[in-house]
Amino acid sequence: MLIVLPGLLVSFVACYLLVRFNRLHAHLSNDYTDAGPQKFHAQPTPRIGGVSIALGLLVAYAFDRVINPDVNVISQFGLLMLAAIPAFAGGLVEDLTKRVSVSKRLVLSMVSAGIGVWLLGAIVNHLGIAPLDWLLQWPLVAIVLTLFAVGGVVNAINIIDGFNGIVSGFAGFMLAAIALVSFELQDYFLLNASLALLGSLLGFLLWNYPHGKIFLGDGGSYLIGFWLAELAVLIVARHPEVSPWFAALLLVHPVCETLFSIYRRKFLHGKSPWNPDGMHLHTLIFRRLNHRQWASSDPRHKVQCNSMTAPYFWFLKAVTALLAVLFWDNSTLLILATLAFVFVYVWLYWSIVKFKTPRWMVKRERRAERTGGRRDRRPQFQLGGIPVPVPFRLHKRNRRHEITGTKIFRPFECERRKPR
Repeated sequence: MLIVLPGLLVSFVACYLLVRFNRLHAHLSNDYTDAGPQKFHAQPTPRIGGVSIALGLLVAYAFDRVINPDVNVISQFGLLMLAAIPAFAGGLVEDLTKRVSVSKRLVLSMVSAGIGVWLLGAIVNHLGIAPLDWLLQWPLVAIVLTLFAVGGVVNAINIIDGFNGIVSGFAGFMLAAIALVSFELQDYFLLNASLALLGSLLGFLLWNYPHGKIFLGDGGSYLIGFWLAELAVLIVARHPEVSPWFAALLLVHPVCETLFSIYRRKFLHGKSPWNPDGMHLHTLIFRRLNHRQWASSDPRHKVQCNSMTAPYFWFLKAVTALLAVLFWDNSTLLILATLAFVFVYVWLYWSIVKFKTPRWMVKRERRAERTGGRRDRRPQFQLGGIPVPVPFRLHKRNRRHEITGTKIFRPFECERRKPR
């Protein structure tokens, strides 16, 4: 558990320095508010938070070399970091230059997956489906499937990175689930790799959520996506007793988001499935479930709406991670849980689109509703040193008396009626 602390501290300090001295690298690293249809922040923000996470992992690895006597665990940890370099580098260069296409980043992710196959034996060798398992007996088929699967998951993680805290929370719950199962299996390499990234994510999350002082960027999301995909492949490949649907349930959110987006863009709208748009589930939640004037000119409103989006996905991820940990060796229950998530996802999406979302899911600001979205300017009185607004009914009466020229009502003051 100590391996969490070095990554957390280093990541936190690195984020502080990147934010504090933003003016030195803003011309390269800033993400501007008008840069695309998926930009929902209020001011230019550095998008190189992946650098802090990479530094946290590097320091966690160095710390593990000092305290861990198991040479095999340390060497495997180092090989995993080596394999992650192409995916992280492609995303980071995109953050700085904005010139690395999605296809090039996908290829680099597949290169990282290939290095993982070569150095760590991270190969998808069974899926729990008899016909596919027969095909995966051929090494070439298994390797090709692994490359496409890991590359697809990496890009899927990047797709859901739309608001403060979504990817960090998603990855945190998944890493905790893998760490718990790895501890039960006594696989200390996967345990240390999970906890190292978890600590680095926590240090970053303190700066990213809720105020969005720094973003993951493509470098951070690609690094996290590759790390999660590799851990999911390795825990199934190294331990046959672990159901492959354990990994599927943990990754169902980004995979479902990607496949549904491709279907929606290609078949429903007749557009290219690779062009970004503003119709992802997290975007709809931001616009339609957070009733706080997301289009307001006040930057605080947009930041608050941004931070209110992630808890919806945190709840769903916490449920799926809990089910995965409880039933990691039971394929039947894991398949049912995966299908249930897909059903909930599609139901929630179409409910929001058709304005049929359950009322209990909608976050509202009651006072803003009652005042018509305006600032509450009711007079207040002191009750035990605490300012308490005058009730609306009395406040309306006061306004009527102001118009007619009579004395304004004040709480706890008795007014004597004048004799007629």
